[in-house]
Amino acid sequence: MKIEKDSKYYEALNKIRGDLLKNISLNFTGSSPPEIFVGEFNYPNVFTGILSPAKHDEYSYRLSDPEEWFKARLNERDILLNRASMVYSRFVSNIKYGNKLTNVMQEVSMAKKPVDVNFELKKKPGLSFKLDNFHKPIFNPAPLKKAVLEENPKVEKRVEYIVGDNDMKANDAILDLYQHNFTASNINKLLSAGLLGINIQRKLVPTKWSITAVDDLISKSLIEKIKHYNAINEYLVFYDEYLGNHYEILLMPRHFSFEVIEAKYNSNSNMIQFWQDYESHNKRKTYAASVTGAYYSNRLGICEHLDKIKRQASILVLREVKDYEIPCGVGILREVTRNAMRKQPLKFNDFKSAAENIKSRLKIPANMFFDKSILLKEIREQKTLSNF
Repeated sequence: MKIEKDSKYYEALNKIRGDLLKNISLNFTGSSPPEIFVGEFNYPNVFTGILSPAKHDEYSYRLSDPEEWFKARLNERDILLNRASMVYSRFVSNIKYGNKLTNVMQEVSMAKKPVDVNFELKKKPGLSFKLDNFHKPIFNPAPLKKAVLEENPKVEKRVEYIVGDNDMKANDAILDLYQHNFTASNINKLLSAGLLGINIQRKLVPTKWSITAVDDLISKSLIEKIKHYNAINEYLVFYDEYLGNHYEILLMPRHFSFEVIEAKYNSNSNMIQFWQDYESHNKRKTYAASVTGAYYSNRLGICEHLDKIKRQASILVLREVKDYEIPCGVGILREVTRNAMRKQPLKFNDFKSAAENIKSRLKIPANMFFDKSILLKEIREQKTLSNF
């Protein structure tokens, strides 16, 4: 995705990147938030590396984690400028057989707070950048020649234990870390860096894949518990909005099933685009290829709530995307969903009343969502809900 010259962000981004490129030397020390990135292009020999501002910054974690962005309610401009202030010092590594740079990258990924790294670049950062619906924005890639830790990273004892256990399966490691209150972002880094799982099976995992793997695995484990709870006894509506993403989440008194429908109005074509994925009470066996990573991020945020209240429900998630130009990654969508579920729900006795309430906040006609819903069609056909 490009940032066009008439974009409201273009001038500010050009300035901050211009200042960085003008002032940066081929050898610099910066505080990684910590953050790493593993690409998928040319797999199994992929670009990977460390992101860092070109200076010491004990608060650089604010540049990296969606959890922090949401907590501070940063706007798109702030997020982009923060991201554009970092250099992506990268190199090519085989996913199974790393090198000295891979080792440094792995040590950085284990750190619980910003860690100073000395970077020696082969040449100054380029002007290219990565913007898509999946990843956090990545700017300023530069070929890395050498990287040396300037300090010993501070590592949580649980992380040391899990990484040091060469016989623990990756799935078990992910769930263990989650149960010990590590964030999805922290777990993603460790999985992506190839530090989880049985020793001989460990390998670098492209960041895009690791994000989905973590959200999918954790939410699946929660669903197995949720299916044993009693169903809710009324219709509950939750909603929230952030960075042009408006969510309406409807919980219905029924056994667990889950659907996400996304819609975006394209002002250029005067058309509305839809994306949709669904799973019944049975386990989902294929990748959510339409909604992609957001499906799993949404599912995790909602399943955390259901597990907390010890109830199950059929869930319909509606996401209305404004015609905005800068995606900030699926991690943001996980946090919006979580925040919506923290709020007091609106309660209704029937679907019709809940639907009317949802309609009042959507700009795209709600019936366009409802008519597409596989879940609502299934409910109508089974006639399991009264007053539908």
